[in-house]
Amino acid sequence: MSSHRKARSSNHPLTRQALRVGLLAAGFAGVATAVPAQAATGAAHAAYASDHVFTHADRAHHTRTQDSFTVRQFGTVDATGVRNQANAVSAGCSADDHCRSVALSFQIVTVAGEHTHLNASNYSDAANKECTGCQTLAGAYQFVVSTPTAFGLDAATRRQLDDIHHRLDALTRSTLPAAELKARVDGLAGEVSTVLRDAVAHAPKTDAEPTVTLHRHLDGWPGH
Repeated sequence: MSSHRKARSSNHPLTRQALRVGLLAAGFAGVATAVPAQAATGAAHAAYASDHVFTHADRAHHTRTQDSFTVRQFGTVDATGVRNQANAVSAGCSADDHCRSVALSFQIVTVAGEHTHLNASNYSDAANKECTGCQTLAGAYQFVVSTPTAFGLDAATRRQLDDIHHRLDALTRSTLPAAELKARVDGLAGEVSTVLRDAVAHAPKTDAEPTVTLHRHLDGWPGH
């Protein structure tokens, strides 16, 4: 039996430390909550959301691939809880009859406020279960945009993100080897970070600087 589990990692080197963000005292759990995307205006409020991608490949379904690319603009908030997760499983296949399971989740969250409390979790897990020669990849990428004053992504920024989303769809459906797929997806994550940093450069100026923080967890078999 071949089984692979990998513990949750800390932030990727691309991660920049978020400012003005404290820890929310209590965590949260559950499925995605319907919090509508909105311009960053209005009174402060609490918001939370969860995004989760899961794929399972086996002898009956040799290839299973799925990705998610969500943008959640919460506006001015007092407290925010966000969770992003990707899980991929390959089970019961062989080297001569191998499986491929790919789950990728990109989550973009924008929050505004001088003293926002944030609880952000980002996790991925790829597992091979009695699956010799199978390729299994799970990647979770969470981007947190924090600005001191009300801010929303403009139409030009959304078009750039839509283009990256389309390319992520194509990569997810591709037959690239796991190692190359990882590198290409990391490249798209870098593009998202650049687009978001360019966007916040035009945010209203205050004493506090806007930040873009990337949390990355990529788990894969083979070639961890």
